[in-house]
Amino acid sequence: MRVSSLHTLAAALLLTVAGTAAAQIKIGAVLSMTGPAASLGIPARNTIALLPHEIGGQQVQYIVLDDASDTTAAVRDTKKLINDDHVDAIIGSSITPNSLAMIDVVAEAKTPMISLASSAHIIEPMDAKRAWVFKTPQTDTQMASAIIQHASDRGVKTIAYIGQNDALGQSFYDAIAKFAALHQIKIVANERFNRTDPSVLGQVLHILEVKPGAVVVGAAGTPAALPPRTLVERGYKGLIYHNYGVANNDFLRVCGADCNGTYLAASPVVVAAQLPDNNPAKAPALNYTKVYDAKYGPGSVSEFGSYTWDAGLLLQHAIPQALKKAKPGTAEFRQALRDALESTDGLHVSNGVVNMSKTDHQGLDQRSRVMVEIEHGKWVLVK
Repeated sequence: MRVSSLHTLAAALLLTVAGTAAAQIKIGAVLSMTGPAASLGIPARNTIALLPHEIGGQQVQYIVLDDASDTTAAVRDTKKLINDDHVDAIIGSSITPNSLAMIDVVAEAKTPMISLASSAHIIEPMDAKRAWVFKTPQTDTQMASAIIQHASDRGVKTIAYIGQNDALGQSFYDAIAKFAALHQIKIVANERFNRTDPSVLGQVLHILEVKPGAVVVGAAGTPAALPPRTLVERGYKGLIYHNYGVANNDFLRVCGADCNGTYLAASPVVVAAQLPDNNPAKAPALNYTKVYDAKYGPGSVSEFGSYTWDAGLLLQHAIPQALKKAKPGTAEFRQALRDALESTDGLHVSNGVVNMSKTDHQGLDQRSRVMVEIEHGKWVLVK
């Protein structure tokens, strides 16, 4: 996409709350609203429109830019938000490669960033740059451990992996491999594909040759439907697991009946109404679902919007604390906001309970994930 068209699109997607002139706090968002990851970025954009117009007695302006699922565009958007719009914080990006590329930019500008992407590498290992970076989704490590436990409990001894040929695909593979080794499950194939590939037949044929007990697909958005569909079309009868980057209705639509009986570790939001009452995420998840569905229609909520909602909850918790120390638009305010985010403790969000620290900039525990089965185009909690 040309730079000029990106700028035009960015201008069209500029969201201002309570008017630009009156806004004192500026929150930027870099989201993948077009391109292969659009099914992640659109719910995030929709959720931005639901965030509060005022926090801590100050008006808030949200500036939303589309990175078109492209790493270069994500970096360019981040620089624009910092240098031209002078934002106090940034939400995004929707995907791992883009979020990783943004780290250097926000760290240099000392502007806190809350990523909506999965990889633990976004916040680990903690260093001077990642000190400015936070994330709301569960880590790939948390989700991979749930998948391998589920497979082990069902007697799986061998696993094949097929993932995106990018940072997400590699990061999720690393997590799967780690927990597979702990459960003495052998990985017998490790295949890759690009988000824009029209076919994965070659990779699937190799997987079928080694006859794994389960296949793990490390991919996000609608492109992730290609491996399971091809596996089913070629007669594979073993277990199929997905990365949690598929938990939206667009994926269900594209994958169709081929995904019935497949599994993923997912956000509690996906099955909020099915959660037991003692799950700490149930009430916040149901509240988010109610607000989102009221605006966009029943059954339209997805976990990708919930990560943006939780970013909003983090900011609503941290901004009043930062306002006690400095004024918005200043380096001192951005530092105070970063410090307040890092000190978040016991905050109930739609994906669990957040307890952050200097070494943990996500703060969720194992209660933040659930095992889900796809049944007839619906998400069903595995009890």
